[in-house]
Amino acid sequence: MDTQFTALRQSLAPLYGEGEARAIAFMLYEDAFGVSRTDIYADKVRQFSEDERARLNNMCQLLTKGVPVQYVLGKASFCGHTFAVSPAVLIPRPETEELVAWATDVARLMPRPEGRPLRLLDAGTGSGCIAVSLKLALPDADVTAWDISPEALNVARDNARTLGADVHFEQRDILAPPDAAACYDIIVSNPPYICEYEQSSMEAHVTQHEPHTALFVPDADPLRFYRALCHHAKASLSPGGHLLVEINSAYGPGTARLFTEQGLQHVQLRQDAFGLDRMVGGRASMPMG
Repeated sequence: MDTQFTALRQSLAPLYGEGEARAIAFMLYEDAFGVSRTDIYADKVRQFSEDERARLNNMCQLLTKGVPVQYVLGKASFCGHTFAVSPAVLIPRPETEELVAWATDVARLMPRPEGRPLRLLDAGTGSGCIAVSLKLALPDADVTAWDISPEALNVARDNARTLGADVHFEQRDILAPPDAAACYDIIVSNPPYICEYEQSSMEAHVTQHEPHTALFVPDADPLRFYRALCHHAKASLSPGGHLLVEINSAYGPGTARLFTEQGLQHVQLRQDAFGLDRMVGGRASMPMG
């Protein structure tokens, strides 16, 4: 195996553990320098230029400080696409891909509104990974995305432009009063949902580097964003429209109960690939008759 690769892996192992250090080292070589695993194993890695060695050393320094590899590389994979990421946005997670898949399935099964396209809202878009992935999967839909952070919106707009997704972005706060004039058929959201007390049990590379405003909610009101989303749903969902959200697995039944109390129908609590409560969905009522 390439000796430089081995040295990189060994330098990362004390912080990340042997398995994750190896995975990160492979990611750096493949994504940043275009070196295949086959060449690494066969000890056929080309000689890096002086600039490449300096870049690799800089990346290694960041990683040993706990900076997530996605921020070091400036990109992350999500739903088969590559998204730019920065410390202004959360790193996209595999669990959120399951939310996108659910929303896509729901959209494809919904009756098409007469005289207009299907309208989707991603509330709290961050990197834009949900909104852009939905637009790419549902090219005929109108997709709007909100975020309170102008820095996050800049990242999201760049991702939409790079991936060729026509998404309308707005700087808006989920906690602001709803707009009764708006109309959406599906509202999707992965809002902040980690309680402050949970920070002590989380990995440092998350708590020290990812944006806290996109992660944490007060211990005293862990469902505040879901309550606000229900208000937006009541004001803005079309009849029979859907609200689909990612949740804290500790509050699955509580979030589902909130949806029911707020008047949503056919409420579902779904588990992720690990069997944890991870998504809740509900429908706006249909007119009688």
